[in-house]
Amino acid sequence: MQRRNRWMFVAAILAVVPLSACRQNSGAHQKIEPAHVEHVEGSALSRVTLTEKAMERVGVETTPVREAKVSRSESQRMVVPYSSLLYDPHGKTWVYTSPEPRLFVRHNIEVDYIEGDLVVLSDGPPTGTEVVTVGVAELYGTEFEMGH
Repeated sequence: MQRRNRWMFVAAILAVVPLSACRQNSGAHQKIEPAHVEHVEGSALSRVTLTEKAMERVGVETTPVREAKVSRSESQRMVVPYSSLLYDPHGKTWVYTSPEPRLFVRHNIEVDYIEGDLVVLSDGPPTGTEVVTVGVAELYGTEFEMGH
C-alpha cells in the first residue's frame, strides 16, 4: 500500500510542476502595443504613434510635399505622390503627415487633378511637410482600430 501511495504522490507532483511553470512564464509575455492612438482635442482626428518595430514591419516611407511643374499649369503646383492619397468612406481625400519621427496625423487635402503618379493639390499641407507614401492603409486601420 505504501508503494502505491508513493506512486500517487510522484504522479501528483509530475502533474503540478508543468502547471506551475506555465503560471510563472505567463507574466513574462507582456503584450506590447505596436501603436498608440491619441485623440486630437477639438477635432475628429487622432495622432498615431508607432513603435520602432511597427515602423520596420509596416515599412513606412515618407516624402515631402513639393512644388512641381505640371502640364496643365503655367506655374509650379503643390504635389504629392499618388501613393500618399487616401479616400475615406465618404469620398474625402486625405494624406498622413509626419510632423515628428514615428508620429502621424491625417490631413485633409483638396485634389485639383491627378497627373500620372502625382496628385496636384488645390489645398493641402505646406510645401516641405512630410507625407506617408508607404503604409497609408495601415495607418488608417490603426487610427480607427480596425481589426481589433
